Amino acid sequence: MRKRYLLAPGPTPVPPEILLAMAHPVLHHRAPEFVEIFGQVRENLKWLFQTREDVITLVSSGTGGMESAVSNFLSPGDKALVINGGKFGERWLKLCQVYGAKVEEIKVEWGHAVDSQKVAQALKKDPTIKAVYIQASESSTGVAHDVKALGQIIKPLGETILVVDAVSAMGAFDLQTDEWGLDVVVTGSQKALMLPPGLAFVSVSQKAWRLSEKAKNTKFYFNLKKERDSQAKNQTAYTAAVSLIVGLHEVLKQLKAEGLANIFARHKQLAHAMRQGMLAAGLTLFPKESPSDALTAVNAPEGVDGQAVYKVLREKYGITAAGGQDHLKGKIFRIAHMGYADLFDVIIAVSAVEMVIKGLGYPIKMGEGVRAAEELLMKK
Repeated sequence: MRKRYLLAPGPTPVPPEILLAMAHPVLHHRAPEFVEIFGQVRENLKWLFQTREDVITLVSSGTGGMESAVSNFLSPGDKALVINGGKFGERWLKLCQVYGAKVEEIKVEWGHAVDSQKVAQALKKDPTIKAVYIQASESSTGVAHDVKALGQIIKPLGETILVVDAVSAMGAFDLQTDEWGLDVVVTGSQKALMLPPGLAFVSVSQKAWRLSEKAKNTKFYFNLKKERDSQAKNQTAYTAAVSLIVGLHEVLKQLKAEGLANIFARHKQLAHAMRQGMLAAGLTLFPKESPSDALTAVNAPEGVDGQAVYKVLREKYGITAAGGQDHLKGKIFRIAHMGYADLFDVIIAVSAVEMVIKGLGYPIKMGEGVRAAEELLMKK
């Protein structure tokens, strides 16, 4: 028998009590009981997003939410500025191109965070840019971008919105949607929200809604205005993923009981212990700056295939992590510590990595990483 551990940067583990809640008999999506649950979910999503505006729920993966954040706010020929520092920055680029935007790209070397002043300069050079697209947490590289700094730059610009992919960030570290001027924020259910894949969430500022009134791109299922109007009555425009929303209802109650400050502190402690554990074991981290508290990206040591690390973790030790993507395939591996995660997930991960790397022939310092992580995790 081998126990399985899900430590990938999505999907992430789902707490047993949430699984049990979703196992209840399926509700009809127009039934009064569901309407009441969805109303509570809508209010609690505002709390999570730290916004006074509605948070729209979509039945899709996070990419569906990202697509809606392009199609609902741009017209063909509109100018968009995309911060491309990883696989999901590339996704913004492709989505904008599909919907006919004229895209200006700020390329960021993978492993680095964007320089906010380069964004400011680009906007000053071309004030006709309608939207800036960025990741809060680029999960392909383990880097967090400073969306607060970008919000301060873009907030005073009456005709430009800031659109943030927070799929691996929301619920893992602080994102003050209204206070920071984050006009459109997208997240998904399968990361720090501790649910299976299948739901996307989009918050929209009043400035962004004004821009949407001028947008001429076609949309049907991902029509945010139609969903906003329907969800104002605590009903989705189309069939809701009722069991996932029932699970979300329980998740949000758990998160509120823990409190935002405690949630962020927990993720910060786990991330710090994971990073220091890897360093103490003699490994190096891929992010050159601004590592995300949602996951840790680790360089495969010289002579070791990062894909082999990922494969042996899964096949020999029952731990699902993630490898590198595109040109980082075989060069890094990634381990998450978001959502339903605690100190022993970090200890298990560091210990398993030490065992795998040692087994692959690299002279790792066995036990040093675990010791460093344990000492940090014992601190309050």
